[in-house]
Amino acid sequence: MNINVTLFWQMVFFAIFVWFSYKYVWAPILTAINARKATIADGLAAADKGQQAEEEGRKAAEQVVNEAKAQASEIISKAEKTGSEIVEDAKAKAVSEGNRITTAAQDEIQTEMNKARESLRGQVGELAVQGARQILGREVDAKAHSDLLDKLASKL
Repeated sequence: MNINVTLFWQMVFFAIFVWFSYKYVWAPILTAINARKATIADGLAAADKGQQAEEEGRKAAEQVVNEAKAQASEIISKAEKTGSEIVEDAKAKAVSEGNRITTAAQDEIQTEMNKARESLRGQVGELAVQGARQILGREVDAKAHSDLLDKLASKL
């Protein structure tokens, strides 16, 4: 067998193989490779978007937490302010009530003192009449001498 003919047929078969591979095998392989590239690129883009979304989520969560802390501190300060206002109101009411009770007690004491004075005046008037009876040795008419007794009682 001649090497040239063999080499010639091998080159022909190789050319046919290259043409067949290029026509029927190469296109689907390139399509699969391009599809894989696109899938990988989409996956990387999705991963980047996911990382960005995660970062945005963290920032949003941090902002929500900060807002919640601010609201909590505001609520606490309002509660403390309200509590101190309630205490101040209670103190003011207690002072007012104490003043009212003191005034009422002083009025009652004054009334009782006036009653006691009137009672003592009446008793002194009776004693004066009894003393005058004994000194004069006769009956003294209290009704007749009521003006004199009233003057005496008012001086006492």
